[in-house]
Amino acid sequence: MITSQLVEQIHLKQSFLCIGLDTDLEKMPQHLLDDKDPIFAFNKAIIDATHHLCVAYKPNIAFYEAYGIAGWKALEKTIAYLNENHPEIFTIADAKRGDIGNTSTRYAKAFFEDLQFDSITVAPYMGKDSVEPFLAFKNKHTILLALTSNEGAYDFQTKLIDGQELYKTVLETSKTYKNSENLMYVVGATKAEYLREIRKIVPDSFLLVPGVGAQGGSLEEVCKYGINKNIGLLINSSRGIIYASKENDFAKVAASKAADLQYQMALELTKMK
Repeated sequence: MITSQLVEQIHLKQSFLCIGLDTDLEKMPQHLLDDKDPIFAFNKAIIDATHHLCVAYKPNIAFYEAYGIAGWKALEKTIAYLNENHPEIFTIADAKRGDIGNTSTRYAKAFFEDLQFDSITVAPYMGKDSVEPFLAFKNKHTILLALTSNEGAYDFQTKLIDGQELYKTVLETSKTYKNSENLMYVVGATKAEYLREIRKIVPDSFLLVPGVGAQGGSLEEVCKYGINKNIGLLINSSRGIIYASKENDFAKVAASKAADLQYQMALELTKMK
């Protein structure tokens, strides 16, 4: 999927919602555990109930790897289901990969060619030659961790190096990478005040923003500082949507939570007119 197609979907649905599929057997409704593939059954129900309200889904790969082959097969079925039934949906492999060049190429092949994801999250710590292999894939996007919302983010990301915060150096350096036009960036919603500075460095890039909802991030604040002429935001909500209920009506309740966010996003989009 190219960026213009994503922007088109945002305007069509009046939404820039990304739903995180952090699927956990311990948190899903008990009645699904009798299914032969409960992970896929849960994901399918969430997708069927919410696909008209969001523009992206983001499976967190660790939640599938934790269940071994069964989890990986469920992930494969989930992405195949999305690509077959909702090809307009932008898919994100939240894998946070990043290694030496030839290893990164293999990671990229696994997620872009085998599983057919549209994008993948990548850790930038090893630098240029660990990121560019992902950027080499046509019509695929690499979402670089820039400024995250976890407590340990302050260990490195905001440290001053030669008078500048490290995350700003990461942003500026990444713009020099080959095919950098295919970069997006992760910026935590709980750091909305940083978005003004981030937009000075990457004014046109899409930002994947987790932390709205369960983690306390403010949608209005994120939009105030982060929205650009092409919207340029994907706001992710995981637990606040998919685990809103553990009853038989879990998918219906998830849709209601997603609809609440979509409505708020539509209001934000009217401010751009």
